[in-house]
This record gives sequence, C-alpha cells and structure tokens, in this order.
Amino acid sequence: AVLVLVILLVLRRAPPLFVAVDPGARERLQAKLQQLEKARAAGQPHTLRMQEAELGSWIGSNLALAPGGQPGTQPGASPAAEPTIEEVRSTVRDLKIDLEDNRLRADVLFNFHGMDLSLLLEGQLSVQGGYLRFEPTGGKLGSLPLPQAALQRAVQRLFDSPENKEKFQLPPEIADIRVENGELVLSYK
Repeated sequence: AVLVLVILLVLRRAPPLFVAVDPGARERLQAKLQQLEKARAAGQPHTLRMQEAELGSWIGSNLALAPGGQPGTQPGASPAAEPTIEEVRSTVRDLKIDLEDNRLRADVLFNFHGMDLSLLLEGQLSVQGGYLRFEPTGGKLGSLPLPQAALQRAVQRLFDSPENKEKFQLPPEIADIRVENGELVLSYK
C-alpha cells in the first residue's frame, strides 16, 4: 500500500509554478545586455539584474528542450552511469523559474521512460571558487516531498561529478550570481 501511494504521488504532478510572462521582457533584457557589453568594453564593473519574466525569456530562447517529449537517451549511454548534463537536458520538456525573495524555484517537466514527471526544486544560488552552486532547501518529485539529505546528495553529485563540473564553471568576469529581492543578480568584475 505504501509503495502504491509513493508511485501515485510521484506520478501526480504538483501544481505548476505561476511564472510572470511579459511581452516586453525580451526587449528589456536585450537593452540590459547591451549596457552590460558597453560597461565590459569600458572595463567597468557592472551588475545585471534580471526580473523573472526576463529570465524566462532568456531560458526560452537559449535552452534546447526535448521536442514533443521524446525520451532523450544518448547513444552509448550506460543506464547505470550518473547522467550527464546533456542526458538530463535532452529529456527536459519544460522549465519554469520562479524568483522569490532570495530563493530560486525551478519546475522541471521531464520525460522518464515514456512518462512525464515533474520535479520542483527550491534553493539558493551562489558562486564558489568560480563555479556555480545550488543549495537546495526543498523539493518534490511529482507530489512526493523529497528528504533534504537526498536533495543535498543528488545536487552535490550533479555539480561535483567530473563529467559535469566544468559545465558549471563561470566565465572569469562573473564575480557572483544570486537571487535578491525577486531578481537574478549577476555581478561582473
């Protein structure tokens, strides 16, 4: 009975995040990126602040999502091996990011063996030693709450695995990334 309950909770999608959509977000982001380039060309430190809608616009135009929910297995990938970023990215069908106070919440819809599952992660972003880090504070697989210790281990394995670690290395000009007052803040040197 417990196993059936757990399976039902995993398969039942939690209510998706409400993410602000703004038709002018892409243009505002482009203007901010142009200001950033001018400051970088002049050798000045600069801070880029992205609102939730601007971040959503950037994700929509830069993240390759799996078309039509097709399972994205990489050729030659071993099912027992830790998944790489490409393998995980290839199964992601939808990604929504919510910025609240100093937290980031990510709602990921992905395909797992032909079934759509949702994963909700909440936590804080930071930079440590030139690498992006995510400190989870909560999460759910479907509607099943995930234990904090399991989240910590999974995120640590993802960010520290040799296959993925270099993918989280930031360009040297980025000094810090954080969520502050509901905005994603990137500080450049």
